[in-house]
Amino acid sequence: MSDSADPGFAATLKNQLQTRFLGKPLYFFPTIDSTNTYAARLAREGASEGTAVIADSQSSGKGRLGRSWVSPPKVNLYLSVILRPPLPAAAAPQLSLLAGVAVADTITQVCGLTPQIKWPNDVLVGGKKVCGILAEMQTEADTLCAVVLGIGVNLNAPLTAFPEELRDKASSLLLASGQPVDRSAFTASLLTQLEKAYELWLEGGFPALRPAWERHAASLIGKQVTVAAPEGTVTGTVLGLDTDGALLLREGQSGAPRRLLAGDVTVVSGYEHGVRP
Repeated sequence: MSDSADPGFAATLKNQLQTRFLGKPLYFFPTIDSTNTYAARLAREGASEGTAVIADSQSSGKGRLGRSWVSPPKVNLYLSVILRPPLPAAAAPQLSLLAGVAVADTITQVCGLTPQIKWPNDVLVGGKKVCGILAEMQTEADTLCAVVLGIGVNLNAPLTAFPEELRDKASSLLLASGQPVDRSAFTASLLTQLEKAYELWLEGGFPALRPAWERHAASLIGKQVTVAAPEGTVTGTVLGLDTDGALLLREGQSGAPRRLLAGDVTVVSGYEHGVRP
């Protein structure tokens, strides 16, 4: 364990942590290539469920679909946790959905903002992305051994921290609220919310979390979207999610719902950019 990343942050977070198992133990680094890469190695070596890795900065932060995650030092949250749900591998993608709910709940609780979830796992404020989530599975045959759940939240990044090509698409909670965010308090709250959502999911599956997800995605439901899915581009109206977390789209005026398991969503029209309640 390394507390050299930011001794004040590390010590304060440990004191604030109120979880039963998430974040126990915690690994801190001043910089790392990727918290997900390090956590994946720990998972392969048998690290216990709840192990968390946090860094002040990342040199090769990982996003979905092989994209990079911009990771300036000491202003944001770069977190990966190891989970070992006793469930089939097919259920693992739902962890990204429950993480989105946990992040959105934390943003509301800590910052007083109104975030929106964009399926499958982006969290936006004011129509701009403030959080990305990446779930990476470790399996043997059809058995799920572990999931490394990576969460990056833009807390206090100034506009200049983002590449110019991202400045109209990405933001931070500081930019959205005008107030700096306490990193340790936000992280402790997020781990609490994540543990709560995870235990609810283990007990009742995604149906137990779907109302919360749809509440945060209310401005997306009923909107016309285009989805770049593995099977091709699909356009339709968002109906919501099914019991497995798949996106339900209606193509045309009266077509049967179409079920999508993965893809990138672009809203065609009618998206509301809420900020504060």
